[in-house]
Amino acid sequence: MTRALLLALLLCLTALRPLSAAPSITGARLGSHEATTRFVLELTEDVPYRVFTLADPFRVVIDLPKITWPDAGTVPQLTGVVEALRFGSFEPGTSRVVLDVAQPTAIEGVFMLAPQAGKPQRFVLDLKPVSRAAYFAQRPREPFASATPMAPPQPAIATLVPPRKPSRTKPVVVIDAGHGGVDPGAIGPGGAKEKEMTLAYAKALQAALQAEGTYHVVLTREDDRFIQLRDRIKIAERAGADLLISLHINTHRSHTVRGASVYTVSEKASDREAARLAAAENAADEAAGVNFTSYPDDVKDILRDLTARETKNLSNQLAETLIAEVGKNAILLPNTHRFAGFVVLKSLTVPSILFEIGYLSHPEEARALNSKTHRDKVVAAMQRAIDRYFAWQQTVSRS
Repeated sequence: MTRALLLALLLCLTALRPLSAAPSITGARLGSHEATTRFVLELTEDVPYRVFTLADPFRVVIDLPKITWPDAGTVPQLTGVVEALRFGSFEPGTSRVVLDVAQPTAIEGVFMLAPQAGKPQRFVLDLKPVSRAAYFAQRPREPFASATPMAPPQPAIATLVPPRKPSRTKPVVVIDAGHGGVDPGAIGPGGAKEKEMTLAYAKALQAALQAEGTYHVVLTREDDRFIQLRDRIKIAERAGADLLISLHINTHRSHTVRGASVYTVSEKASDREAARLAAAENAADEAAGVNFTSYPDDVKDILRDLTARETKNLSNQLAETLIAEVGKNAILLPNTHRFAGFVVLKSLTVPSILFEIGYLSHPEEARALNSKTHRDKVVAAMQRAIDRYFAWQQTVSRS
């Protein structure tokens, strides 16, 4: 075979091979033996990793490079100390697995097993329950990491919204699709995920507003990625936002509760249900393996600030306007305008509301929320409310 022919053959074989196929997980399983719980991921290739634990609530976090995840059917049967498992995108270039554990848990060992005897590459994690005193006695400690280190995380905010001077010719509307990536949010009948539905509503509202041509529209996320709550605020502020609407879909232990509701920030919750919801939404960072305890409890200070007080008044105006418009097309939760200490609404300068579009736990409403017909009605109501809000602002500024 001539050298030219050999080179041509090699080029053909290279062309047939995927150029940069991401590694993937082909299986996952949990097993328990005496006091030890073993978590195994089957992989298409060796990858770097980083593993660490978090407390209150207790979690074990596994970071991997960007990876293709298995479908929902591959999630292992829960056993041992593991009570729940989530996986998905965490930061650009980083995928994350979060294991919720029933009690303080120590990492006994982390290692990779090379393919052998017909078995694929495997990532193995051994966990052992310990007392609370023993857990905190061993901290702080460095994460368990592979010999080949993972690439440093990329700055998520800069990749989403570069700093810009807002154009005063068009108001800036920021639409925040709640949850995302490793944080699925509420999960309804048939496996419907809040993170997917909020993104669908956000993109539909973006398309409607852009077609109108009156606004500059920014999404906090345009795909299935995780963004920390305070980073969502930063995205709005970097974009020079004139308002922020954070979209969510609710769930309740009672399957009879239904209806849309709107929330604004307050030092004290308006009712027990608002406090419960705020606690659940504020735990989104915890669900994704973020140490939430470092966040200051700053709602009280925010509401004392004069600038923030004006922002709060504008938020209330937007909330009431949205309720009036949504009520024309959809069922409303009683006492529709509620308030509590939602982290995502704590901007000093951007009027912000959190819109719970309905309840996934109500069978009939869950079907409606998933339908294009209902989505179009809700989006049209949001668009009318935004138009009315800015028209009101112009009237007030002229008076």
